Parts: sequence; structure tokens; C-alpha cells
Amino acid sequence: MTLKTISKLVLASTVGLMSQAVLADRADAEANLHKLNLPEGFHIDVYAEVEGARQMALGQSTGTVFVGTRGNNVFAVVDKNKDRKAEKVVNILDDLKVGNGVAMHQGNLYVAEQNRIARYAAPGFDLTLPFKQMREVIYDRLPDKAHHGWRYIAFGPDNKLYVTVGAPCNICNPEGIEASIIRMNADGSEAEIYAKGIRNSVGMDFQPDTGDLYFTDNNVDMMGDDTPPGELNEAPEAGMHFGFPFYAGGKAQHPDWKDKKVPQKVTFPVQEFQAHTASLGLKFYTG
Repeated sequence: MTLKTISKLVLASTVGLMSQAVLADRADAEANLHKLNLPEGFHIDVYAEVEGARQMALGQSTGTVFVGTRGNNVFAVVDKNKDRKAEKVVNILDDLKVGNGVAMHQGNLYVAEQNRIARYAAPGFDLTLPFKQMREVIYDRLPDKAHHGWRYIAFGPDNKLYVTVGAPCNICNPEGIEASIIRMNADGSEAEIYAKGIRNSVGMDFQPDTGDLYFTDNNVDMMGDDTPPGELNEAPEAGMHFGFPFYAGGKAQHPDWKDKKVPQKVTFPVQEFQAHTASLGLKFYTG
């Protein structure tokens, strides 16, 4: 299989070229693209400039790209003539509370805010629709806490919606659904914790052949420059525990937690990343 870790900071997936605090413009991004190492046969270019871009979802029939942000907005990016250069960026929602997570499913756009998840019917065909009036809140029980309060979402091969729920802290004892990935039906029903012990996952995807969930996890700060590692994890089934807060990242333990009993067997990462590099996503390549 082929894994490609990508950044969600810009639409062109320019990994590490921009910090969260300062968003570069198109010219800045283009000037730095040569620093990226790509596999043979691959090319990278700037597709669109979208303020605060985080997660993206591709419209299933129109090719419109929907872009979530950590602010109030969700944007639609249109490349009508299919020349791989977007002509138009449309602000379709501007009243959200950290409208970070976006996903498309059966023609509907799903948007995960800090505190809730809503569904918007058939957005790709008419970007002038009254989306605020069309909002259908399907789940409103996400922890309404700002620390790690941006949600990432994806539909799995089981047609269920998976949602990352970060721990509201650097390291602490999570409550309820905090520090987990939850899943639910497409209408928001039967929500459950799928995986726990996850400090803050900001990217996930499903292995095309097996359907297994893979996800990144950004781990504990203030333990030194070189520890703990970031993680890539595999969760092929529900109920697994990935260590947090008993493990700060990989098998590294925080002094305040190393003597505390883990409630169940811990699954350690399939791949560790350099400490504090903050892997922001992953995609399986199927081209």
C-alpha cells in the first residue's frame, strides 16, 4: 500500500510550508513548492487560495471542492473548465463555530463544528442556495471546548460517519467521548466511541483493500524537543485503546502518568514520526 501524509493547511497540500498562525498567499506558496520532495511522475501546483483552509471534501458529481476552516466559514472552490486552476471561491457558510470538518456523502455536505455536526442537501449544483436555512443538525453533543476543538470527519466503507474528538488539554484524564474517534449513522443516530486513547487526531483515511481505519495522532508537548513521537495508527475494529494519557506518544510516558494503570490493552502505532512535527493528515493513493 502507499501512504501519503499531507497537510491540510492549503488546498495544494503544501506540507509544512505555512504555520497555523500565518497563511501565505499564492505567490509565497508557489515560491516554496520546489522544496517538496515528490515521487517520480508527480507534480504539484497551487489550485486555489482559500483563507484558513483546513479539511477538504470533493463534490461527488460536480467536482466542487468544499473547504472547512477553523473560523466561521466553509468555502466552495469551483473549477468549471476543468483546467486544474480554480476560477472561483465562494463563501457558502459564515456563521459557524470552528467549521473545520467537511465530508461528502450521497450528495450531501456534512460540516463538523466544535459543538455539533450538520448536513446540507445537494450543495454542489447551486452555490447560491440558502445554506443556513437548509442546515439540518444531526448531532449536537460534541464537547464544546476550544482546546483541540476542531473536528475532522470522514465516511467509512460502512457508510458511517467517523469524527475525531480531541482531548481538551495537553495531558489530562479525558471525560465522556473526549480523546476518541466516534462514529455514527449518516443521520447522526447510534453514535458510539469507535477508538479511544487518542490525544488529537487531525487526519484519517481508510485502506482501500481492507477498509481499515488509519489515523494520525499529535502527541503531548512540554516533554522535550525529541519526545514523544507523533503517531500513525491502525484501527481495524471498534474498541481499541491507543494509549493516551497513559502513553504520551509511542511508548513514551509522562512522569505524572507512568505509574497509573492502563484500563485495557494498548495498541501502539504502526509508524512513529519525529516529535512535534504535527502530522496533519493522510490519504491512501489509488491512482
